[in-house]
Amino acid sequence: MLVRVNKTGLELVDGDLTEQSTDAIVNAANANLILGGGVAGAIRTKGGPRIQEECNKIGGTFVGSAVITTGGNLKAKHVIHAVGPRMGEGQEDTKLKNATLNSLKLADQHKLKSIAFPAISTGIFGFPIDRCAVIMISTVIAYLRGKTTLERVVICLWGRDAYSVFEKELHQQLK
Repeated sequence: MLVRVNKTGLELVDGDLTEQSTDAIVNAANANLILGGGVAGAIRTKGGPRIQEECNKIGGTFVGSAVITTGGNLKAKHVIHAVGPRMGEGQEDTKLKNATLNSLKLADQHKLKSIAFPAISTGIFGFPIDRCAVIMISTVIAYLRGKTTLERVVICLWGRDAYSVFEKELHQQLK
């Protein structure tokens, strides 16, 4: 599904984040920037050791923030590591909004034209996918209504069920 927000395309896809050919993909990171399992593990496997080496030099960051590294061997030139919240830690909605927003700002700071997000924190961090969809879509739409150099924002979902939740929410927010 593709919609336009000002001059930027906002697209939902059901697919593999590591195969996206955007300028950057977003890793749903942990605060230590250790590429373990899930999305981060797939990024580490396909992107090679250079991504983790750069994360090690950065040393970590706080929940709600984002940092950027090379994309290593990925199609994307960069990986933006956004630290989303773990359910139960408190202020999860605000932290997810900040992780999304800070990823978009970082993409603009680096003059990137395209970025692809996963459903941040919905894996092992246990964030409910429906709440994630509300927060991420509203944050992206609000950001794209302002000044940005981004031409394309992709939210890449894993599986039809996740895609359907985001598709329904995108329709709801564009009414």
